[in-house]
Amino acid sequence: MKAVILIPARLESSRLDRKMLADLEGEPLIVRTWRQALKSRLAERVVVATDSREIAAVLETRGAEVVMTSPAASCGTERIAEAARQIEGDVFLNLQGDEPLISPENIDLALDPFFSDNPPDCSTLVLPLQPDDRVQIEDPHQVKVVMDVEGFALYFSRSPIPFRRNKVPSTTFYRHIGLYAFSADVLQKFAALPSSMLEEAESLEQLRLLENGFRIKCVRTLVDNPGVNTLEDLELVRSIIRNSLRG
Repeated sequence: MKAVILIPARLESSRLDRKMLADLEGEPLIVRTWRQALKSRLAERVVVATDSREIAAVLETRGAEVVMTSPAASCGTERIAEAARQIEGDVFLNLQGDEPLISPENIDLALDPFFSDNPPDCSTLVLPLQPDDRVQIEDPHQVKVVMDVEGFALYFSRSPIPFRRNKVPSTTFYRHIGLYAFSADVLQKFAALPSSMLEEAESLEQLRLLENGFRIKCVRTLVDNPGVNTLEDLELVRSIIRNSLRG
């Protein structure tokens, strides 16, 4: 089983322009994400997929492997699917380029189901929430997930799920962590599918998989590292790295 980490990276961003090249204590953000990915035990290869020659040049000077992709790619999944067609691999993990603090252990948790006797179509991570954590449970920016008894996703939503009509003390809420691994075949099928009704309603790309009959294995983790979407996120990550370097 050959696992490959693909990191989609584009220069423009709606909320924080040129964030991939933002300085994080002497290293560009995308370089720190790539370095964290290299620490995975299960992945044999780490490749950055980008349409930006500027990003590619920054990475290549540091020895990173880069695949140039079309600027017409509409999302990260489409970009990594294009890159995967040029790379030999059995499973591809989609690691967003704005995750400079990603835990290598989380990467391996997402990849691990593919090294079993019955590999899934797709895997992802979920984080248990406290039932009284109303802030995260009700926050539409925090995606929740419900699973079957085997740990496969039944549904993802921005709404609190399950809805608690009855106040059952044992109810567990899970927050989705957007790290995905796909079999090579499923990745190509996924990228070729049109947007689905539930996907567009919730603005959640993974619902396209569920609507089309693919199964998503959810792996529990207790570790979540902040990504970078806003200037506030960037400053938080800078402070975390700064403090770790002072160590």
